[in-house]
Parts: sequence; C-alpha cells; structure tokens
Amino acid sequence: MTETTAVVEMRNIKKHFAAVEALRGVDLELRHNEVLGLVGDNAAGKSTLMKVLSGAYIPDEGEILIEGEKVHMANPLDARRLGIEMVYQDLALANNLDVTGNVFLGREAVSIELGPLGVMDNHRMEQEAQRLLSRLKIAIPSVRLLVERLSGGQRQAVAIARATAFDSKVIIMDEPTAALSVAAISQVLDLVRELKAQGASIIIISHRLEDIYGVSDRLVVLRQGRKVHDCPVVGDLDEFRERVVAYMIGARDDFANAAVG
Repeated sequence: MTETTAVVEMRNIKKHFAAVEALRGVDLELRHNEVLGLVGDNAAGKSTLMKVLSGAYIPDEGEILIEGEKVHMANPLDARRLGIEMVYQDLALANNLDVTGNVFLGREAVSIELGPLGVMDNHRMEQEAQRLLSRLKIAIPSVRLLVERLSGGQRQAVAIARATAFDSKVIIMDEPTAALSVAAISQVLDLVRELKAQGASIIIISHRLEDIYGVSDRLVVLRQGRKVHDCPVVGDLDEFRERVVAYMIGARDDFANAAVG
C-alpha cells in the first residue's frame, strides 16, 4: 500500500430493497487526507451507499477495498475494526452520560478485570477525552458535562470526536450541519478542517451545498442510485451550486453511457 492507493475504493456497488434499485452499480473512491462531498436529492442513494461502507448494509453486488485490500463487512463492528466510523444525523449520543462517557461508550477503559466484569478507569478516560478535545480544538468547558447540557454544535463535535478517538481511517458524516445555528455550523466546519489538517480522510453527506463547497476537495453527485458527477470542487460558489443542481435534477450526466438499468 502506498500513499497513492485510495483509502476506500467501492466498485460497482448494487443494492436492492425488494423491487427498488437503491444503488445501480456505483463506484466511489476516497483518497488519503481528502474531504469528499457526497450530494444528491432525496432517494439518490447517498445514505444507502454510506451504510454499505459502514457495514450496516451488505451489498448485493460489488466489492470494497480498504487501502488496496478487498474486505468483507457483515456488520458495523466489522467496519469499525477496519477503521471506518460513521457519525449519523441523530448523533446517537446518550444524554444521561457526560462527554467522557459518550466518547468511550461501548469501548470503556478498564483498570481491574474481575472475570467477565471489570472496573472502569474513569480517570484515564477523562484524561484521554480531554486530550482528544484539545487536539481537535473543541471548546467544551469540562468533559464531565452531561451531553444534554451542550449546544447543538458541541453535541455534534462530541459525536465527531468519538468517531476519531480510536485510530479511524475514514470518518463518514451524515448531514453534520443539519438543524444547527450559523455559529454552530461554522464550529463544525472548522472541526472538519482541523481533522483534514491532521491527516483524516472524510466523507460528508449534506444538502447544504455551501458547506460542501467550504470544506470539500472533491464532489460526487448521485442521482437515482447512480453516480452522475465526480470532480474537484472548483469555481466560485454560485457557479458550483448551479453546476451541482444541474446534475442533481438530471439536466447533466457524465456517466449516462455507462448507465445500468
């Protein structure tokens, strides 16, 4: 494996749900230290494709390579072991736990093992959680704060921090700025930039084209289960928005000749 090898390569991914073709032979590549924007109208296949990559769905056809090696994922735990983490739109945070408890949820550090039981090492987890927030420049007063007391932007930051805490190779974010204030959106986008600066490879699903434009290196547009556009993010925002919308509504299609149906 070299730096020119893609972190993720998805080839000819197909997925059916009864008679519905959710994915019709999609190819997708994510490179090292790249932010990839994934866009498309509702039912374009974005979330389905990312659920295949995160192990939540098993594709009917196609293959996935991680750093050049073909892999098989039967569930999200398999994906996590391969370094793939997904931050869902609903965040899946536990409101009754503090920041530390959420960062280590399901992967708690243990100081003493008593057969199948163990004593959690709270001090170590707090130290590591604080170190993680500091490294990512996340401004939260204390890792002991209950998540239910945090702002929307802070909650999103905790969910993203949790996804990066265990040597993840790929971070998938599903609508990370949805329903946030302008200030919170700016905070989350700054966090994405910081992750990229530290070498992360990131895929962002978003309906907010200005957010994709602001942080992404490259863009993939899906429409009706197919990839119709794949290019670097270039041009000014208005030109970018106009071009992307044209692909989303079907006015343009770079892969029409390769369409399967």
